[in-house]
Amino acid sequence: MTDLRIVFMGTPEFAVSILKSIIESKYQVVGVITAPDKPAGRGRKLNESAVKTYAKSQGLNILQPTNLKDETFLEELKALRANLQIVVAFRMLPEVVWKLPKHGTFNLHASLLPDYRGAAPINWAIINGETQTGVTTFFIDDKIDTGAIILQKTVAIDAKEHAGQLHDKLMHAGSELVLETIKLIASGEVTTQAQPQTEGTKTAYKLNRDNCKIDWTSNKEQIYDKIRGLSPYPGAWCYLQNGEDQLDIKIHASEIEKETHLLPIGAIVTNKKEIKVAVNGGYIKILEIKLPGKRHMDAQSLLNGYAFSESAKML
Repeated sequence: MTDLRIVFMGTPEFAVSILKSIIESKYQVVGVITAPDKPAGRGRKLNESAVKTYAKSQGLNILQPTNLKDETFLEELKALRANLQIVVAFRMLPEVVWKLPKHGTFNLHASLLPDYRGAAPINWAIINGETQTGVTTFFIDDKIDTGAIILQKTVAIDAKEHAGQLHDKLMHAGSELVLETIKLIASGEVTTQAQPQTEGTKTAYKLNRDNCKIDWTSNKEQIYDKIRGLSPYPGAWCYLQNGEDQLDIKIHASEIEKETHLLPIGAIVTNKKEIKVAVNGGYIKILEIKLPGKRHMDAQSLLNGYAFSESAKML
C-alpha cells in the first residue's frame, strides 16, 4: 500500500464535498490549490472560494496562484512533495503541473466521458433531454477532458429534476468515485482505458447569454428541458413584451401542457393563478419567474401584484 501525499485542486461548492470526503477518509492532504480571492458585491469585498473556506476550517496548507506557470508557485508546489494530485472543478493545468507527481494527476468530471467534455456538463445533460449521465475519473493529459479513464459511475436523471438537484446527486456520486480511485492508486491496482474516439460526442459548451435564451419556437419538451437545465443558475431568460415595456426576465421552473390551440407562439394566457405561454402543440406553464428588480417568485405571487396586457407575449 502506497503512502499518499495528496494535493487537491478545486474552487466551487461541488469540489468541497469531494475534498471533505478525502479528509474524512484520513488521507493525507498536504496542500490545497484554489482560485485567488475575487472582489464581489457592491462593496467589492474580497470573496474567497468555497474550497478555501473549507480548507481554512481544516487547517490545510492553501496556495492561490494567479499564474500556474509562475516559478514561485511551482517551487511552492514541489516543496509539498505530493505524489498524487486530484482536480475537481478547477482550470486547465499546464504540463509542468500535471506531470509533477509520481502517481499522476487525476480529474473528476461530471459526465460520462467522452460525452459532455467542457465547462457545463450538468446543465447540458438536462438541456439535451438526457435520461442518464454520471461521473468519470481520468488521468489528465494535454487536452481538455480527454485523458485515460480510470472509473465511471452512471447516475439517472429524473424527468422533473433541475440542474441544482442533479448537481447534488453527482457531487455525492463523485465523492464515492474519487475515494474508489484513490484506493486503486494506493494499492497499485489502477488500470485505465483510452477514451473512445467516437463521432458525434456531445459537448458541454460554456454557458453564455446566447445559449441561455429560450427559443419559444422550439418544441415544448426542448423549452421545458432548457428551463430546468439552467435552474437555479444561471437561469433561462427571454424578453417579455407587455404593452410598451420589453423586460428581460428569467424563468426558473415550468410544466408542459399538451393542448391544441390557435394562438401565436409566445402569446401569454393568464388567470388569477396561472401564467401559460403558447408553444407548438400546447403551453409552457410558468411556475417560477423573476422580473427585473423583483425577487424570484411563483406565478401566483407575481399575479397578485403584476398585470399582463391582452397582447402580452414572450419573445
